[in-house]
Amino acid sequence: MTQHVLLNNIDHKDLRVITDRSVALGDAIMSCVAFPNEFRNLQAHYPVLFQKDVDTGTFQATVLLGFERGENLFLTDKGWNAHYMPMVLEMQPFLIGTQRRPGEEPEQVIHVDLKNPRVSDTEGHPVFLPHGGNTPYLEYIAGILEQVHIGASTSAAFYQAVDALGLLEPFALDIELNDGSKSRLTGFYTVNEEKLYALGGDDLSSLNKKGFLQPLFMAVASLSNFRDLIERKNRRL
Repeated sequence: MTQHVLLNNIDHKDLRVITDRSVALGDAIMSCVAFPNEFRNLQAHYPVLFQKDVDTGTFQATVLLGFERGENLFLTDKGWNAHYMPMVLEMQPFLIGTQRRPGEEPEQVIHVDLKNPRVSDTEGHPVFLPHGGNTPYLEYIAGILEQVHIGASTSAAFYQAVDALGLLEPFALDIELNDGSKSRLTGFYTVNEEKLYALGGDDLSSLNKKGFLQPLFMAVASLSNFRDLIERKNRRL
């Protein structure tokens, strides 16, 4: 259950947010949504894959955190074991909303999910200063939300361009662990490197001008993180 409300310094003057990472706080997840404008940061730690909506045929990037449902190999008893966290996780329990005043254009506002387990009146980072101003923590979150908004608003064009060039292909990975167990990861897509490297000058120039070329190469580079992810799994065994 969720309870999304407009954040304000009157009703939520005492609101605090727990930024620890744990199963109890909802971090036991296998994957999460990602945006092209964060691929450069993600590729240093996580495999970046793509999933296709069977109903609409549209693609969406996803960050792989584990190999089975409810498994997050970056979650430890000491917290999150990576220097960068996907934005959709970092921004919780906040969301982007819009507000329209009479006669004015819609503006972006911050909403908060009051039912999120990170919300507290006694623990965590305060959201507002004693006299109502934003704390540095809230300013940081506002920056994250702005990047999420940019990522969400530009993703459709990115996937349309990539799909039009046929650059995504189905992906499967056979995994064998140190204990002899085997599994197969399916249901994802990756960038077809041969097609990417074979693109002509016009296509490359178009992708580059739109800011789409770098995310593609970052997604390709991210696949080297499968070795680390498998090793994380082996250490847990």
